[in-house]
Amino acid sequence: MDNIKGRKLIKILKIKNISYFYLVYILIGLGIILLWILFPQSLLLLFLIIASYHFGKEDSEFISKNQKQSFLLKTFKGSIIIVSPLLFNQNKTLEIFNSINFDLSNTLLVKTEFLVILLLLSFISNLILSFNKNYDEKSVLLMDFFSIITLNIFLNPLLAFTIYFCFLHSFRHSIKLIFELNKNFKKGIFLFIKKALPLTFITGIIFIVALNFLNHEFKLNESVNMVIFIGLASLTFPHILLEYLIEKNEK
Repeated sequence: MDNIKGRKLIKILKIKNISYFYLVYILIGLGIILLWILFPQSLLLLFLIIASYHFGKEDSEFISKNQKQSFLLKTFKGSIIIVSPLLFNQNKTLEIFNSINFDLSNTLLVKTEFLVILLLLSFISNLILSFNKNYDEKSVLLMDFFSIITLNIFLNPLLAFTIYFCFLHSFRHSIKLIFELNKNFKKGIFLFIKKALPLTFITGIIFIVALNFLNHEFKLNESVNMVIFIGLASLTFPHILLEYLIEKNEK
């Protein structure tokens, strides 16, 4: 749905041709893939930090509208997505990182004490974000926190992340977009599907082509991990940049 936000941005910037938005958006995504090939470890580390902030920001938007919380606070909140699999299912998580050429085995990030501290900071950030909020809003934040931990205790890291991403993070964000398109939920959801389907279909085709290409050089599991995480990074960076530019220029 970033095409809708892109139209909003070019309108704010008084740019008449929507093609400029698509060109820049695609070039940023391709640039991320190129940088990942050249500097995989540096870019992955940056991606994990930005992804933590992104998850923390969007998962708390429903209680923090028009409020300014620090980058650090929301990054700690979202870090639970990275910390939980490393803490509760470390071996399988390290296998995933190794498959995308990122060895964490001898770093501070796998130390139990460090991970526990990050987990506590994530919990504290939820408490701060929910300060002076009503009971329902506090409950949702805490349920999110403990549900992510539960998923990672009982499921393998990739499945746990998939369930979180599809049914907690993206689902909530999709509901918000539906109501932005139309206040009537039934009308909004059909409009949402209509607008989201073309780019979703294209993304699916690219996924299959990339997986088939990589599968000639790597094992299937490694190929899937590469497509998921490198692909997610190439989508996340321009998405976050777009939201930042809209927020900055709307002021």
